[in-house]
Amino acid sequence: MTTSITRPAVAAEAVVDLARIAHNVETIASATDAAVMAVVKADAYGHGMAPVARTALRHGATWLGVTSCAEALRLRAAGITAPILSWLYPHDVDFTAAIAADVDLSAASIDHLTHIARAAADVGRHAMVHLKVDTGLSRGGALPADWPDLVALARRFERQGMVQVRGVWSHLIKSGHPRHPLAARQRQEFDEAVAVARSAGLDPSLRHLANSAAALDEPESHYDLVRPGIGLYGVEPVAGKTFGMRPALTLRAKIALVKRVPAGTGVSYDHAYVTDRPSTLALVPLGYADGIPRSVSGRARVSIGGELHPIVGVIAMDQFVVNLGDHAAQAGDDVVLIGSGAGEPTVTDWATWSNTIPHEILTGIGARVPRRHVGEFVPLGGVQ
Repeated sequence: MTTSITRPAVAAEAVVDLARIAHNVETIASATDAAVMAVVKADAYGHGMAPVARTALRHGATWLGVTSCAEALRLRAAGITAPILSWLYPHDVDFTAAIAADVDLSAASIDHLTHIARAAADVGRHAMVHLKVDTGLSRGGALPADWPDLVALARRFERQGMVQVRGVWSHLIKSGHPRHPLAARQRQEFDEAVAVARSAGLDPSLRHLANSAAALDEPESHYDLVRPGIGLYGVEPVAGKTFGMRPALTLRAKIALVKRVPAGTGVSYDHAYVTDRPSTLALVPLGYADGIPRSVSGRARVSIGGELHPIVGVIAMDQFVVNLGDHAAQAGDDVVLIGSGAGEPTVTDWATWSNTIPHEILTGIGARVPRRHVGEFVPLGGVQ
């Protein structure tokens, strides 16, 4: 007797092609002599953190980067033992579990570093630390005026066996323009900060500044490690240039209902859209609760039957309407919202329609949309 297993029917899904992730990682790794940290924060930009992390590690990455300790611990729970850096936390976070799990931690202030050192003492082992300097972004990182005190304290904690400073790092201001004059100024300030750290007796082995764009287009920013994020997922990161990135995520749904309506029919809330001729309308069961921005109402288009058709009327929480004109369709037909084939809408299109960046579109795809991974089988524990 044999048993067949079929996937349950779903109204929508995000299909993640891990072979494309692999290609993107290899492309970035081939552009640098530095080590590669795959940034898999925010559930790998909505692509599924553990599968993407394993794929990245198989294809050129040696580090993983996440925002929170909770994300890092999820990777450890998935059996991944590769080096991980976590870099943002509430002021009162308990670092003990992360230190015990060999997670590297960023420290951007005296307070951060002191909390880390105390937690390391509680665990009974030193914490691996990357000190962050603010080179102009004015977010995380120690200001240049505070940097000497931070590195001096770090050296003191090193002598006491509570921390080991593995890295010094910062963030670029012009994320999509790595050759902008501001980037050169930031590199100079970064070099000065590293020199101050070394004069205090620290010996950081990992200096890192470069994002996806800089990893591909500005070798002077590579230092010892690069931190690609959006490029891993197939979005070209440098304004006006292409490097062969392959979009990894396809968002698609199935038509729930089709109806033929006469001219003068109001569609969706407030009748913000009214048909100007007899039209076939298709109802798609995705809405702003699933990450379809309400702001693109009347501007976005989706692919049905290989043709682009406009979303009309106001996008609701759970659904939107597409005007097919005189094209035929039926319930159950595929709708491609984000694709990579010829003529299909891209995540960059959606970002343009909603006046944002692709990162927000990808990370906004809601938890109600299941992710399905294809293209490369990565066994649990197959990559450590």
